[in-house]
Amino acid sequence: MDVQEVRKLDAYLKRVFGNPKIRVVPRPKKEDSAEVYIGEEFIGVLFVDDEDDDRSFQFQMAILEDDLVE
Repeated sequence: MDVQEVRKLDAYLKRVFGNPKIRVVPRPKKEDSAEVYIGEEFIGVLFVDDEDDDRSFQFQMAILEDDLVE
């Protein structure tokens, strides 16, 4: 994932989720993924999927049971 692609994904997620605090950050030593944050809180990872010559991205977010307690 290059810098331009990270910027596009950052803008896309901000627009789709209506949250300007979302940040997409390249992962150190990894070229196939980027980290996603809301403010300073890590929320998930974006992975590149290059299968079948059709580039797409997969967002993976774990939700812990403890996070569901209000």
